[in-house]
Amino acid sequence: MGPLIPANVFYKISFCYIGRNATNMKSLFFLFLLATINLFGQTPADSRINTIVFKAVNVVPMDTERILENQDVIVENGKIISIKPAAKIKVENAIVIDGKGKYLMPGLAEMHAHIPQGDDLQPMKDVLSLFVANGVTTIRGMLGHPKHIVLRGMVQRGEILGPHVYTSGPSFNGISVKTPEGGEKMVREQKDLGYDFLKLHPGLTLTNFNAIVKTANEVGITYGGHVSSGVGVWRAIDANYATIDHLDGFIEGMVPGIEAMTDQEIGFFGLFVGKKADISQLPRLVTGLREHRVWVVPTQSLAERWIAADKSPETLRAAPEMKYMSPTTLDQWVENKKRQMSVAGYNAEEVAKYVALRRQIIKACSQGGVGMLLGSDAPQVFNVPGFSIHHELRYLVDSGMTPFEALKTGTVNVATFYNLTQSSGTVKAGNVSDLVLLNANPLKDIQATTSIAGVMMGKDWLSREYLDAELKRLEKK
Repeated sequence: MGPLIPANVFYKISFCYIGRNATNMKSLFFLFLLATINLFGQTPADSRINTIVFKAVNVVPMDTERILENQDVIVENGKIISIKPAAKIKVENAIVIDGKGKYLMPGLAEMHAHIPQGDDLQPMKDVLSLFVANGVTTIRGMLGHPKHIVLRGMVQRGEILGPHVYTSGPSFNGISVKTPEGGEKMVREQKDLGYDFLKLHPGLTLTNFNAIVKTANEVGITYGGHVSSGVGVWRAIDANYATIDHLDGFIEGMVPGIEAMTDQEIGFFGLFVGKKADISQLPRLVTGLREHRVWVVPTQSLAERWIAADKSPETLRAAPEMKYMSPTTLDQWVENKKRQMSVAGYNAEEVAKYVALRRQIIKACSQGGVGMLLGSDAPQVFNVPGFSIHHELRYLVDSGMTPFEALKTGTVNVATFYNLTQSSGTVKAGNVSDLVLLNANPLKDIQATTSIAGVMMGKDWLSREYLDAELKRLEKK
């Protein structure tokens, strides 16, 4: 798939075609024909423009907290070729993107995503499009399905345009795993099928959990997600989870006597026991996570948008991005939030303190050297794929992280997590060209990540006009 150039953006992209006959009508006709070919998705190898130049752009390299001002960034065949101070360059057969006053940063990752289930690939492709339109170039699917392996392969082969996909298999939980032998069998099956990791859900007994962990280590597949109440966060840390998501079990692990409490008494992610947490245990928690190299995906968006009482269901439903979700889904989300706010023991003031405690935990983990990864659990209650990742970035900053630290969770840290620091996560020569062009500086204001001028997904340049057209297509009527 070559650079995608919609007709209405043709005259907004400057072409730099340097050659003997660059000014004659034949060359001009060639450029128009090439744009037309790309428009309709027919890109023969001999007709592609494989070089793209971001001209006079400010680079956010993400190697350190800095801006490289007024740079020319050359991308070719899906890789960054060079980054040099802006000059009058001559690049044959290239698309030139005017980057003056704009900021080029690495693509973001959604490390707690959900891909639709079932045999129909179209809803899956649509969700991938929502991610890409929001500058998300990598996703980690947290509830797998055999079709997700098919989808992953299609993206890898360039058959469809979408973010890089990592996927778990179906959930390990109290229903799917009844015995240690059943857990062991399920681990081996998912490893053989080619899933990237195992997703753990609540309901696992300690005996079954131990069998899953033992087998996973034997066959060489990682595991992560939720922490079952029968396991607890301290055992989860000792078991070297790849990631613990949602801060699941963190608050519970600091509550004295938690073992004698029921799940109903504890509440969703420790909602009702936060006030009982012994905060002096937080340094121990941070140390354990860091020393066992357990990465944390906070998904603070769940607490801030689903659990908290400061935004009504109707207010959240009226947000502009909700037009990409079906009315039925929105109805379900409204009812889900109302149900959450009406459970026995729910108190708006106490819930606000609970949200603040989660923010305190996030800050302590970040400052304590725990590996932090960006994820918002989308699509989930009022978390629309792609859009919610920008809410999550703001919540990380609200928790005490700097914009640079927050951005690292979706760029550099993801590359480190996947052992890809030599090829991704930063803007440097030799890295893959998964990039986002912004209209403002995200190191000054984290909300600048929403001001997307275009997305570079490997070999494909997706202009603002293209993204708007794609988003228009994805609106639900």
